[in-house]
Amino acid sequence: MEPALSVFMAPRGSESLLERAYTDAVEQVDDVDEARSRILDAAYEQFCRMGIQRSTMEDVARRAGVSRITVYRRFATKDTLVEHVVRREFRRYFDQFLIDIERATTAADRVVLGFVSSLRAIRNNPLIGGLIAAEPDLLVPSMITDGGRTLATVRQFVAGQLRREQRAGTVSGELDADLVAEMMVRVSASFLAIPSLVIDLDDEERLAEVAHQFLVPMLTPRSSG
Repeated sequence: MEPALSVFMAPRGSESLLERAYTDAVEQVDDVDEARSRILDAAYEQFCRMGIQRSTMEDVARRAGVSRITVYRRFATKDTLVEHVVRREFRRYFDQFLIDIERATTAADRVVLGFVSSLRAIRNNPLIGGLIAAEPDLLVPSMITDGGRTLATVRQFVAGQLRREQRAGTVSGELDADLVAEMMVRVSASFLAIPSLVIDLDDEERLAEVAHQFLVPMLTPRSSG
């Protein structure tokens, strides 16, 4: 596997990028190092334009208008730089996700908004979406052959949201939150990894219809019907 893309696979026992990004979003962690932010901005633009594999630390330094030494002082390796750029993009995704679901008034609406906003945010992100589209032979396998850790991280997040609904009394306490979250995440992941010839993923109204038809019914345990 391309070394730079190994950042998507967290070592066993450590936090994944998604976990750290979500923690940053919840705790509202901000980067106050202006030079570091400038390098991350330049790296993001460089990776979006040229891809991760074809970009070097020298390219990033040139785009940021700083010396190569300055880049290495803040990011010891290219892997480290890639990790921080990707982590920041996931953080932006979580920030927007938390904003989006605030607009919903029911658990069903939050499921629909979460599904639509997740696909929109990831597919439209020039870096993450671009990697999925342009380098699926590297990125997608890293996400599905890591022992399920990436999907598990997202599943834990969704399950946590479902348990919050249960505590609020908006979803049945009999709901198997982990199982429902697993199914929801796998549906979303399949759309990201494999293009659909039936559903236009750029049609948000259609995506909302799909979520209402297939995801929202998961909120009702069979025993309750």
